[in-house]
Amino acid sequence: MAAQAAPELAKLDLNKNTGSVEANTVSAGGSEKEDVENEGDSDEDRDDEQAGGSTEVNGEIVEYLNENSYRTTNEEKRHLDRMNNDFLTEYRQAAEIHRQVRQYAQKELIKPGATLTDIAEGIEDGVRHLTGHMGLEEGDSLVAGMGFPTGLNINHCAAHYSPNAGNKVVLQHGDVMKVDFGVHINGRIVDSAFTVAFDPVFDPLLTAVKEATNTGIKASGIDVRMSDIGAAIQETMESYELELNGTSYPIKAIRNLNGHTIGQYEIHGGVNGKSVPIVKGGDQTKMEEGETYAIETFGSTGKGYVRDDMETSHYAKVPNAPSVPLRLSSAKNLYSLINKNFGTLPFCRRYLDRLGQEKYLLGLNNLVSSGLVDAYPPLCDVKGSYTAQFEHTILLRPNVKEVISRGDDY
Repeated sequence: MAAQAAPELAKLDLNKNTGSVEANTVSAGGSEKEDVENEGDSDEDRDDEQAGGSTEVNGEIVEYLNENSYRTTNEEKRHLDRMNNDFLTEYRQAAEIHRQVRQYAQKELIKPGATLTDIAEGIEDGVRHLTGHMGLEEGDSLVAGMGFPTGLNINHCAAHYSPNAGNKVVLQHGDVMKVDFGVHINGRIVDSAFTVAFDPVFDPLLTAVKEATNTGIKASGIDVRMSDIGAAIQETMESYELELNGTSYPIKAIRNLNGHTIGQYEIHGGVNGKSVPIVKGGDQTKMEEGETYAIETFGSTGKGYVRDDMETSHYAKVPNAPSVPLRLSSAKNLYSLINKNFGTLPFCRRYLDRLGQEKYLLGLNNLVSSGLVDAYPPLCDVKGSYTAQFEHTILLRPNVKEVISRGDDY
C-alpha cells in the first residue's frame, strides 16, 4: 500500500500550505524548523510562543473573555504557560501534519469516482510519511503516526466508518462525506474533521455545522459549564435549514454525539474524561485549565439521533482493563500485538491487515466480549438523511486558548 502511494505522496509540498516547514519528516519529541508569521499577535506574544529561540507553527491563539480576560495579561499565568509548554511542540507538529495531509487529500484524493479505500490509505500513508514512522516495526506507531483511523462517513452515516479489506465503495458526486482522522506525536493527539460535498445544494448543511463548531470553540474556556457550550452550539446549528428537491429540512444537532477531552494516547480522555454536548442540557461540569478538547459538532437532516449500524472497523484497547484469562490463543496473540503496536490508540482492521495478521476476527471479537477491547461501530441516522461534521482540537492554556488544528481551510 505504501509503495503504491509513494508517487502521490511526492505531491505533498510542505511549503505551500499553512505555515512553512523546511523538513519533510519529524521525529517524536524532536524540534522542527518552521517559519510562520502570526497575524494579530504582539511581539511579546510571539516571544512567549517562541521561548527558547525556536519557532513553531501555532494554532489560532484566542484570548479568554469576560471574567477570564485577566489571564491574557496576567504575568503569573504567562509565566506558568511558558514553564509548562514542552508538550506544545508535539501538538503543533501533529497539527501541522494534519493540515498538510488534509489539504493534500482535498486536492488530490477526494474526488467523485475515487474508492474509499484509496482515500483512506492515501491519508494514512501521508501521515506516516510526514511523521517519518511507517508503523510496520513493532512499537513504531506508538512513537508517531495515526492518532485515530480515517473515518469516511457518507450521507446518513455520521461517524466511525472506515473501509475494511475488500471494500469497493466509490465516492459519488451527490454524496456528503465526513473526513475524520487523528495525528499523534508521542501520544499528543490532534483530532480534526471536515465535510466534503460536491453539490452546492448541501452548502447550508456544511455552513450550519462549521458555524456551530466555531460557536462551540468560542464558547469554550476555563470554568465554562458544558451545558452553556451545548446550548450555544444548538442555537447556531438549528438556525439553518436545507432545501432539497423542493422540500425544506431543518438541520438538527445530533443529540447523542459529543465533543470530548483528549488525553495522552487516549482519544476520549481516559477514565476522567469529559464530554462536550452539542445540545442544551443540565450538565454543570466545567472545563478546567490545562485540558485538551476535541470540539466537534454534527448536524443532520434526519432525526438528529444516531444508532449503531453496518460493519465495525474501529477498535481501541480499554485503558487499565482488569486482567482477564483468555482461552483462545488467537486472542492472546492479538492482544499482545495490539499492546505493542497501538497501546490505547484507536486502530482499525486495515491496520491489522497491514501488520500481516490473518483470520483474526474470532480473536478480536473475543477481546471485545472479554472487555479488553472496545468496538466502535459506525453511527448512523435514518437512511435517506444527510449528516455533516466539523471538528477542531483546542488547548486550554493558562493564559490563552489555542485552536491547535485551525487552518486556512476551516
